[in-house]
Amino acid sequence: MPQAVLLNNIDHHDLRVITARGARYGDDTMLAPTFFREFRDLQAYYPIVFQKTAQGGFQPMALLGLRADENLFLDKRFLDGRNQIQRWDAHYLPIAVERLPFLIGIADDEPMLHIDLDHPRVARGAAAEGEPLFLEHGGTTAFLQRMASMLRALHDGLRDNAGFIAALLRHRLLEPFTLDIRLDDRSELRLTGFHTIYEQRLRELDGTALHELSQAGYLEAAYMAMASMSHLRDLIERMNRRRAADR
Repeated sequence: MPQAVLLNNIDHHDLRVITARGARYGDDTMLAPTFFREFRDLQAYYPIVFQKTAQGGFQPMALLGLRADENLFLDKRFLDGRNQIQRWDAHYLPIAVERLPFLIGIADDEPMLHIDLDHPRVARGAAAEGEPLFLEHGGTTAFLQRMASMLRALHDGLRDNAGFIAALLRHRLLEPFTLDIRLDDRSELRLTGFHTIYEQRLRELDGTALHELSQAGYLEAAYMAMASMSHLRDLIERMNRRRAADR
């Protein structure tokens, strides 16, 4: 269970955050929640899909793997065998991944920076590994300032997704897809449960609808999400390479 607490420079003056990558730090995940303003950075590396939420809406996701609890961007060649540190094989980390163990919580009706004290990235003490959060006399480090800025972008972006998703649904621009995959070792798997941009429907929109989407910044995001699906082939090749290396 996460132990999320409001971050402060008195109780947490000696906290450090480990920034190395690896499954032991919670990085071995198939999906990373995202928001439409992050699509420009994501689409260069990851397929962007849409997953139904428990409330009946949709949440855009960066697809990091083809099976649950598997991240194909984690290089399995350990840089440090003892600590099992791994290289993240992409030049951009999704914000939802990079911001951990920080999160936004509500304090006095205001969004405030919190930290999960039980997260494996959290260490304590001057001799501990990781990035310090506070300076010796109580000020915040550049690292913590960056994390706070990142959390604000994520918080605002996830909030603004509501308008984006509403526009996609209004114009019927989401469609479900299923991908049947046959790997080089002849094993098969199926990727299902996700939606993508309905390309044909997008092409058929009239000028008024296109202008509305463009003015809100949604049209560019839709095209980026659509183009990002070409990276499904990259994920399959990553899985083929991983299977071959494991044999």
